Amino acid sequence: MATKRDFYEVLGVQRSASADELKKAFRKLAMQYHPDKNPGDKKAEEKFKEVNEAYETLSEPEKRQMYDQFGHAGAQAGFRPGAGGFGGGPFGGFGGAGAGAGGFGGFGGAGQGGAGPENMQDIFGDIFSDFFSGRTRGAGGPGAGPGAGGARSQRGRGADLRYTLGISFEEAATGTEKTISFIRQRGGKEETSRLQVTVPAGVKPGQRLKLRGEGDASAAGGATGDLYVIINIQDHSLFKRVDNDVHMDLPLNFVDAIMGTTVEIPTLTGKASLKIPAGTPSGQLFRLKGKGFASVNGPGAGDMLVRIVIDVPKELTDEQKELLKKFSSSLKPSPLVKAYQEKVERILKAKK
Repeated sequence: MATKRDFYEVLGVQRSASADELKKAFRKLAMQYHPDKNPGDKKAEEKFKEVNEAYETLSEPEKRQMYDQFGHAGAQAGFRPGAGGFGGGPFGGFGGAGAGAGGFGGFGGAGQGGAGPENMQDIFGDIFSDFFSGRTRGAGGPGAGPGAGGARSQRGRGADLRYTLGISFEEAATGTEKTISFIRQRGGKEETSRLQVTVPAGVKPGQRLKLRGEGDASAAGGATGDLYVIINIQDHSLFKRVDNDVHMDLPLNFVDAIMGTTVEIPTLTGKASLKIPAGTPSGQLFRLKGKGFASVNGPGAGDMLVRIVIDVPKELTDEQKELLKKFSSSLKPSPLVKAYQEKVERILKAKK
């Protein structure tokens, strides 16, 4: 049996590498050796498996600590053979709450199972969002990856499979249907299958949809494995999600902030009209009720929060500067400026 290489050497990083450095190294190598980019290349396939195994171990603090202390034997000790479902690593939690439900049962995110949402998401991102990358070791075929221990139950159950599905920010808000293509074992051989997946409105990054019986068939005649579709949501150029709320910065001309105006802004499902009162300061928040993400666990929806950012011009003509000086001299001190000046005056007097 060939001796395994040091996992840090496999990823080309120092033993003191941070989690971010590990991720960047893994992403680069996984993109380089991915079977879909190297069809028929057995060496690339083996490299891809080796890189997957190294990252799967080093990306989890507990497994990394075991590996640092005891080497490969310590890393293997982190698996839980025979536990049923997925016992550890980035696949932890597949056998957790909701795993036994049919259809699209078992949503999961941070705090459920053995891994958080960061590990549950395929870090290939949009580039490889449609690549099948989750077959456990022992299932065979291209795309084989980490997670050997506990992938099959003691009853000879077929392997559970993992597929990362990339969707847009808006699709996560409204829900969508996607057709996916992946490889699985059926009848003792690999086949390419196509399935339609319904993604519910309000789904969060890293949550998983369970398709019961759509994984690998069992070679021993046991139950067929399941397919877990992991949701990866693309970033948005304007919106940011915080729980079920949507946040957006709205740049505003300083004249409009002074005079007041009405602006049309985009929302997750269309557009809305927002009235800006005269004298609105920078940082002011406006809340649009019910314009956020729907809740997948019940009725109701989050809100949309719009933060005003006063856009101050940097380039002015001499004429414009003179006009502003005249305008400024005609103003009384604003309440905030006046209060500040009074506080400064008291502090300076106290120091004399």
